[in-house]
Order: sequence, then structure tokens, then C-alpha cells
Amino acid sequence: MTSAEAVSDGYKNNRVGPILRSGDVALAAVEAVEVDNPGRDVTVQDRAAYVRIECENECVLTRETMEEMLGRHFEMRELEINLSSFAGQIEMSEDRVRFYLNETV
Repeated sequence: MTSAEAVSDGYKNNRVGPILRSGDVALAAVEAVEVDNPGRDVTVQDRAAYVRIECENECVLTRETMEEMLGRHFEMRELEINLSSFAGQIEMSEDRVRFYLNETV
């Protein structure tokens, strides 16, 4: 692969998902994303200060699974507080958050 091909492939990124501040919510989100996205390859990058969680084209995270992973009540607004950034587009409700792409490369 030439360097031009590698740069070109870098722009063909269809991964989406949250970037969360490190802590218990981020750790629970890593486990919850794996449960809520069966059959999808989940990529996790732990950078000490933040955790990036990515799936190809779509990444779903549900309140119910977060509660299960945390072992306590959880509201999606708590995710928003810990959400530093995200990749893709976002659709949020009281019960789930969905990161997705309308168009892929």
C-alpha cells in the first residue's frame, strides 16, 4: 500500500460512537455497547482521560443495559454529562442513544 492509498483509506471511516470522560459511566458504556450491538465489531480506545467507543455505521446504547452494567438507576442525561464528543450523527431519547451515519464512504 502506498502512502497515498493509506491517506485515501483514512478518509473512508464509517465508524461512529461516543467519546466519554473516563470513569464508571465510560466503563459501563463499553460493556453496554458490546451487549446492545450484537454482531458488530466494537473498537475501544482508552486514552486515560477519555474513552472512545466505535462501531461501523451504527452504535446503539440503551438505558436498560447501562443500568444493568452500573447496577443502579441510570438516566440518559447522565450520559450527556460524560459525553465529551462523538463520531457520526446522534439521536437521543429517554431510553436509548443511537450514533449513526446517513451516508457512508
